[in-house]
Amino acid sequence: MTRKLHFLFALLTLLSLVLSACGAPAVATQEPVVAPPTEVPPTPVPPTPTPEPAPDAQALFAELVASLPADKGYGTVQAVKLNEELAEKPLFLLDVREAAEAEKDGYLKGAVNIPVRQLLDNLDKLPGLDEPIVIYCASGHRGGVAMAALKLLGYTNVRNLAGGLNAWKKASLPVESGKPAEAASLSKPIVADKPLYDMLKGFFAEMPDDYYAIKADKLNEALAEKAPVLLDVRTAAEFEKDGHLADALNIPLQELFKSVEKLPAKDTPIVIYCVSGHRGSIAMMGLRLMGYTNVRNLAGGLNAWKAAKLPVVGWVDWPSTYADFLTNLPADQGYYTITAAKLNELLADKPPFILDVREAAEVESTGYIAGTVNIPVREVLKNLDKLPAQDAKIVVACASGHRGAMVMMALRLLGYQDVVNLAGGINGWKKAELPLEPGKPAAAAPTGATPNVDKTRLTGLDAYLSALPEGFFTVKAPDLNAELGSGTKPFIVDVRTAEELTKDGYIEGALNIPINELPARLAELPKDKATPIVILCKSGHRGSLALVYLQSLGYTNVRNLAGGMNAWIAAELPVVKQ
Repeated sequence: MTRKLHFLFALLTLLSLVLSACGAPAVATQEPVVAPPTEVPPTPVPPTPTPEPAPDAQALFAELVASLPADKGYGTVQAVKLNEELAEKPLFLLDVREAAEAEKDGYLKGAVNIPVRQLLDNLDKLPGLDEPIVIYCASGHRGGVAMAALKLLGYTNVRNLAGGLNAWKKASLPVESGKPAEAASLSKPIVADKPLYDMLKGFFAEMPDDYYAIKADKLNEALAEKAPVLLDVRTAAEFEKDGHLADALNIPLQELFKSVEKLPAKDTPIVIYCVSGHRGSIAMMGLRLMGYTNVRNLAGGLNAWKAAKLPVVGWVDWPSTYADFLTNLPADQGYYTITAAKLNELLADKPPFILDVREAAEVESTGYIAGTVNIPVREVLKNLDKLPAQDAKIVVACASGHRGAMVMMALRLLGYQDVVNLAGGINGWKKAELPLEPGKPAAAAPTGATPNVDKTRLTGLDAYLSALPEGFFTVKAPDLNAELGSGTKPFIVDVRTAEELTKDGYIEGALNIPINELPARLAELPKDKATPIVILCKSGHRGSLALVYLQSLGYTNVRNLAGGMNAWIAAELPVVKQ
């Protein structure tokens, strides 16, 4: 095939292909069928949970303290009372001290030891919500915190041992040694309010080693530097009667959580105190949970402050005051007495102020020493304006020396510097055959002297003298002799010196404790403070002072032998001679 033929053939082929393409029917292109979109439901978004409101600590504690009756010790039990209850039936005793404390200081028999910071992690170790539980710690502070927490969680029968183990020991009650038994699981904890539980658990977990308490000596140091605000949560009556720390703010616990507007800013250092630490611990806990960041409780309360002999406004430690007075009575000055002969000499030279404290009828019946001013014993301290200046010499006289001794001591404790008692009283004056004036002495008149006395001491001493009963707590020699032969034989304490006993003899069975030694030898007296006790000395002077002291310690049946050993011998009653 020639080259031309190849060309023509290719041209014809190409032409036929073109014509085929143009003449062929068109093929319809089918559109894809698209299904309607399926609606996919949105992924459900869980609703945002509404957070439970935080517990209202102020309302909770206001309700808690309202449930603590004052007549039941605000949820406490006294050591002696608890001991009586334990003798009748066992109670669940919860010791919230550290294990080392329990091992070192002992524990109550049968107690379960769960340290306070671990308490809420061990609710299964406690009995049911309505079972009786008594908590104790060392002084009452941690016990109060634990009691408050359990009560808030629904435990209905929880009490705190007032004063803690310290009070138990002070009452001479038994303590076990060694380690208490391991706490065992007893119940399934019921936590009805989880936010409350979490709040309390957080408080316990954050408690430092001092448990937000401060000891008396440390507080005293702090007061000397930058003083915290002192908050006294006792009642107004306690505040007035038992004294208080200087500048303390008094808001009773029952009112505290309704009176927070009276408190300083929440970052202010505050120290709370009550009597023993119980109420203070509850107040401290409540305020801290309310956001007060610098609050502590005085460990042991005002009792611990007083025991440390730190200053208290409006209160006198009478046992210590009298003890100091008795210990320092000068024997070389007749224990602040003056004999009839010596007084008679003074009257001829430079007469002192003579204060006769007998009743007016006694004075008129028996007579009086010339120049006497008569103010009966119960009225003396109400009439200080009728006495001379506090540095003037004053001689007090009564019938036998008993009442005169009381007034002498009272005046000296008020700052009168030269007061003595007529030894043997008017009876001693008569025995010395010295003159008495008949009738009534001149009415006492103001002297113009303005005494500068401690008002708290004056109030206490006047209350004592004003309340003296008929007989003035004395017993006459024949009556005492009759009692010694009966079934109600009293305990006799002779406060003369050993030399006096050797010289003049003594009553059989008497315990000899010289007056200056009495405060140091109290352990020799009957433990039962209701035991009948009769005190005697030579003439009644020292016996009277000892009587007042023992009464201040709580002895309720103490009398002084009127006229002392002198009266006993004069009545020709039996005397033992060494």
